[in-house]
Amino acid sequence: MGGAVAVGVFDGLHLGHQRILDRMCSRAQQAGGPRVVVSFDPHPDVVLSKSFQAVPPLTPLPEKRARLLGLGVERFEVLPFTRELAALSPEAFVERHLVAPYAPVALVVGENFALGRGRAGDVPRLREIGGRMGFEVEAVPLLQLDGAAVTSTRIRELLGTGEVAAAARLLGRRYQLEATVVTGQGLGRKLGMPTANLRLHDEKFVPAHGIYAVWVRLERGGRLQPGAMSIGVRPTFGGKVPTLEVFLLDWSGELVGHDLEVEFDSWLREERTFEGPDPLIEAMRADVAEVRRRLGSGPISAPRPARRAAPW
Repeated sequence: MGGAVAVGVFDGLHLGHQRILDRMCSRAQQAGGPRVVVSFDPHPDVVLSKSFQAVPPLTPLPEKRARLLGLGVERFEVLPFTRELAALSPEAFVERHLVAPYAPVALVVGENFALGRGRAGDVPRLREIGGRMGFEVEAVPLLQLDGAAVTSTRIRELLGTGEVAAAARLLGRRYQLEATVVTGQGLGRKLGMPTANLRLHDEKFVPAHGIYAVWVRLERGGRLQPGAMSIGVRPTFGGKVPTLEVFLLDWSGELVGHDLEVEFDSWLREERTFEGPDPLIEAMRADVAEVRRRLGSGPISAPRPARRAAPW
């Protein structure tokens, strides 16, 4: 096929990943061949590490596929990651899963990438293999931002403490959840602020409990509406199960059954237990006023980026 291949988990598709993909697309364009991404599911650490605690992904597979296509990738192959796959020698993995199906002229990876049994297939080893099998290996250095490397782990840590604006800097976009509006208990409506209760489309990492200023898209490709979002257990009412709720400013209508996209702009405050409904209502009004101050009150046009030919 004669194109280029990028290999990695690419969870989050953050700015560092985008650099790798940019180089892969450029190499493929130079060679006149396809732009290919080979990834793994589940995450290799889930399979190989006894101490690793599985966490939801930053980008579930459907979202990852859509974002990769938007970045100019033509083929996205997901290999089921098993102990048998991990036990392959680097040579066997490359021949079976890269050379045989794609015959690339270039393999593009991060500088700390490794594959195969015991992670023996690091960049120097891959370059040796490429010399025998007819492809070049390009290693893209880790991207440094704000004094540290841009990594999926770092982004999870930021989201896990509610620092959604800082996470957006590393992602190159606001962190987003896609969900369906479901019927809730109607507590927001009783308090004078009807909220949309959300059920995620796919398992995905959710930011820390708290209140956030968010942008909400009511339909794919539609305009963004300002909103206030609550993530938590409703402690004032003795809740135990985490819920996702969003209140749209200056908007009314029936949303149950509709799909929403929520983009996190910034953290407002932590989730708190109030002495009763009245203090909670006062806090919710203050939250909405702060969202209005930060985001304004009307919708904004927010078209999706064009597909690139290449690079409470």
